[in-house]
Amino acid sequence: MNKYISREMVRIASGKRSKNIVTIALVTACCLLGDSMLYIALPIYWREAGLDGLWQVGVLLAVNRFVRLPLNPVVGKIYGKISLKAGLMFAVFLSIITTVGYGFAGSFAAWLVLRALWGLAWSFLRIGGLSTVSIYGGDNKQGEAMGVYNGLYRLGSLGGMLGGGLLTPFFGLSWVSIIFGLFSAFGIILLAAVYKTEKLKKDPLKKKEKRMSPVSLIQKHALIMGSSFGITMIIQGVFAATLSTLIVYHYGDAVDFWSVAVASAALSGILQALRWAWEPFLAKQVGIWSDGKKGRIPYLIGSLFIGAVSFPLLIVSFSPLIWVGVTILAMLVSTALTTLVDARASDEAQGQDRVRFFTYYTVIQDLGAAAGPFLGYILISFAFGYEMLYILCGGFLFIMMFLWMRKKSSVH
Repeated sequence: MNKYISREMVRIASGKRSKNIVTIALVTACCLLGDSMLYIALPIYWREAGLDGLWQVGVLLAVNRFVRLPLNPVVGKIYGKISLKAGLMFAVFLSIITTVGYGFAGSFAAWLVLRALWGLAWSFLRIGGLSTVSIYGGDNKQGEAMGVYNGLYRLGSLGGMLGGGLLTPFFGLSWVSIIFGLFSAFGIILLAAVYKTEKLKKDPLKKKEKRMSPVSLIQKHALIMGSSFGITMIIQGVFAATLSTLIVYHYGDAVDFWSVAVASAALSGILQALRWAWEPFLAKQVGIWSDGKKGRIPYLIGSLFIGAVSFPLLIVSFSPLIWVGVTILAMLVSTALTTLVDARASDEAQGQDRVRFFTYYTVIQDLGAAAGPFLGYILISFAFGYEMLYILCGGFLFIMMFLWMRKKSSVH
């Protein structure tokens, strides 16, 4: 009887943990709608937004990442004094204000303030979300938990991009922004009704302990921090920022499939939307595999090898169908890499102040996301720039693969 009761209590507790992870993922997805919509709509409807030139679009789409660099440590300290739920509620309120605000902004200065506020909101969402997964993921299930979280919250990117592309031509940027802002309000309902944080009072991260300096913390976890920086730089930075121009570089403004011309911009949008569509399923499955007896490192090594081969192949002008196949392979491995690295980070965060760990982990990721487009467009401005850029990406992944192989051999 006692064994049965114990198993039943574990099952119920596990259900509560899963609800928290799914809830924060869906809350994040709701909040992401407006941000993701801008990447599709703002470059086209910038005049309607009250901007004076395309260069202002580039600044607005990047500024939220740059403001997060100094804000993340501040947000981490705030989380040390408030509950995760309170911080997440604040993030949702900010996302509602910013997304609805996009519908009323009529100048570059107003947009700049709103995008900076969104950067603050994302800091609260990201640090709170990763900490939630680490705390409620459960023993030996961090991979599955991280896969569920990453897969579900990226539905917001899919919905924002598709909704922005389909609705803005009919309703205009202002009304779409207001509609998406109202959708973000569902996050408050989800947090209030489902998200429970009672167990945080007894969580190990609350105990007093001697804290390492940020530099010492990053040095202690140098391999996972370095891997996260590089993978984020390549996937969220270089690849996402240059995919459209890479297609134009190979095939011009339109790609011919069996005598059917597809606009390069449309092909880029379809490919990136395809990734967001499979994320909820593939990311969870990769996480489940990595929770098995083999552990995460073998899967990470294999994914790094496939990435190191597939990304440099993107510079080869294959026939369009083969090139799309190589691109899909690179995107599949991107899903695996982001899930595995985040899950490994969650492993390393156990037994210490997890909010603080993920504060600096997020800083490293934001550095990578900001550095990717910057370095990418510097390189492609030179002759053979695309070739240099993607060969360097492949080279970095090879180096990471060997470092993780050495890590694996040192463990055994």
